[in-house]
Amino acid sequence: MSGGNANKKERSLRRSIVDVLNGNFLTKDDVLFHLPYLLFLSLLALIYIANGYVAEDTVRKLNKVGREVKEFRSEYITTKSELMYKSKQSELAEFIDRKGLGLKESFEPPKKIVVESENLIED
Repeated sequence: MSGGNANKKERSLRRSIVDVLNGNFLTKDDVLFHLPYLLFLSLLALIYIANGYVAEDTVRKLNKVGREVKEFRSEYITTKSELMYKSKQSELAEFIDRKGLGLKESFEPPKKIVVESENLIED
């Protein structure tokens, strides 16, 4: 008896698979019962697909911003090194000579002015 029961289950399974592939399962009343669940699964699938697209877009934006940060960093380093080169004393003296500003470089060291507290005038 159990052999006939297994055979019957196998035929039922084959028939169910054939009904799904043919589309005959849509004509049965059970579909209306399961329709909310199928719509829910469809909505979840759409949300899953949309989430994938949003994630890809976010990754692209992150990569673009990362490239921009690298470019700005290299520009910063270049500008900083140019500024350090141009602010050297010898470069400044040469620049002033080229522009003819009439400034002369002082070769004597600066002197410290010391005022004693008793010589200060108080208000």
